[in-house]
Amino acid sequence: MLWLIGLGIEGLGGMSMKGRAILETCNLIYIERFTGYLSESELRELRLHCKYDDNVVNVVGRLFVEDGRDILEQASNNEVAIIVYGDPLIATTYIELFLRATKRSIKVEVIHSASGITSLIGESGLQIYKFGRTSTIMSEPQSALSVYNTLFDNLLLGNHTLILTEYNETKDNISPFFLDPNDALKMLLDVEKDQRSRAFTEETYVIVASRIGTADKKIISGQTRSLLEINYGTGPHSLIVPGRLHFVEKEAISNITSILNEPTENSSRVTRISTRMVEKYVPSVKKTINELRKRLPTDSTQYKGINAVLDNAEYYVQDAEKFLNQGKNELAVLSVGYAEGLIDAISFQRGLDPW
Repeated sequence: MLWLIGLGIEGLGGMSMKGRAILETCNLIYIERFTGYLSESELRELRLHCKYDDNVVNVVGRLFVEDGRDILEQASNNEVAIIVYGDPLIATTYIELFLRATKRSIKVEVIHSASGITSLIGESGLQIYKFGRTSTIMSEPQSALSVYNTLFDNLLLGNHTLILTEYNETKDNISPFFLDPNDALKMLLDVEKDQRSRAFTEETYVIVASRIGTADKKIISGQTRSLLEINYGTGPHSLIVPGRLHFVEKEAISNITSILNEPTENSSRVTRISTRMVEKYVPSVKKTINELRKRLPTDSTQYKGINAVLDNAEYYVQDAEKFLNQGKNELAVLSVGYAEGLIDAISFQRGLDPW
């Protein structure tokens, strides 16, 4: 039998009475420290509660759980429990372990508890159904590009983005590593310098949530430039980048969080690459068509075909503007491309360089 028992977000005090009762019946208890952190004092309290020694209650790391072979082998003949921070099946590692146990005909039961993810979303004052994909930013700068792309896609849809920050257990299991929000903000700003989609700038409005579920929780909101001046203390930390804000959400942010700046829209500033291309090239194509018409005699029959081609180029430009207004960005880019192709054909044929 394998029990996956949620610890909740408030340490040992957040575990349900049902979870505590089950622990008293188990032959072996594992406590992992990679989805969350349980202090030494809480470990001592847990052992006293269960009247177990160190041979029964074991602290394990990520690799042990991800490998899972020892856990499944023991659970096939014993009552085994794993204590998981938050709600167990929020972490994909435990979904996989659940499936592996089921395939081996090992009975699995889950004791759900409060999730850190839903808790921090709720405490931010934002509406949960308006969130898009969640992402995690690590201390390696390369991870910031994936986070930026997720943020960009969410903002285009007007959705909020939850960005979890890296937490790592350390060898001594005493002083865990939490990625500082300032480092995360700076990495995203560096990506913006290359991408230039305005998905994350110094004006971007961000909510930083720290230590949700503890007595010293802190939720601070403001523009990136203001948040970079804050000392956030120990973790865990999470960032929320709002998309389009409902007036109730703006009111909640202003009253629930410690605000450094008034809440502003982030989605209105971000633009697709295709949109920027069309907005850049349409004026250029219009100018070039006019330049060509000036160079071609209007009263000569031999240029009637060329003028007809230029007319078609103008029609394509008009289509591009129409498609852009309709949100059909790919068709808008194609239309501009067709217009440029017609102009280039005329230019090459007549030896002109109107660009």
